[in-house]
Amino acid sequence: MIDWQEIDTVLFDMDGTLLDLHFDNFFWETLVPKTWGEQNGMNLDQAWQQLQQHYNSIHGTLNWYCIDYWTQQLQLNIQELKDSVADKISMRPNVIPLLTTLKQQGIQRVLVTNAHPGSLTLKMERTQLDQHLDFIISSHELGKAKENDGFWEALHGRSPYQPERTLLIDDNLSVLACAEQSGIRHLLAITQPDSQRPALAPGKYRQVENFSQLLTSTT
Repeated sequence: MIDWQEIDTVLFDMDGTLLDLHFDNFFWETLVPKTWGEQNGMNLDQAWQQLQQHYNSIHGTLNWYCIDYWTQQLQLNIQELKDSVADKISMRPNVIPLLTTLKQQGIQRVLVTNAHPGSLTLKMERTQLDQHLDFIISSHELGKAKENDGFWEALHGRSPYQPERTLLIDDNLSVLACAEQSGIRHLLAITQPDSQRPALAPGKYRQVENFSQLLTSTT
């Protein structure tokens, strides 16, 4: 799948790539509407309809990923809510074996996530993923979401990489497209970001279903 002789750096997304997206989908589509609806005298369907409109209006911006923004907008303690269901956070299969193999081969492992620092800290505490990565950055540190123009150039200033010798693995097709435009040569999408939802349809970018596929290609 990948010629590892051509790769010096792997940029990993977090939610839907290294971690199962089920936690985030449950949180934003079930727990938040339920809690916000109860607070405002709405049933789940009514709350979800209103929230979905709000979600869609800012999707792809930094605010969409921002705990502080949603805490202010919804008058909910979003961080506390996330902490309350942290047991739902889980890794996708064969993450640690892949990260370990890349380290053995001298390939830099960088986590590049849109997650707010509060969410990032919670997930690192829960999974200990930070022990298997060389560098971690949240898009909130750069002031741009990964799918925004200028993000990848800003990232290069914080964590230098050679775009032509870099692999990005991400479940967000808009992010992959933006990275491609910035010159990142090797791109992989995730077949099934949420383990409890159907696989995504094949698209422009090659997909990886299980990281065991990449482990096979490193040997």
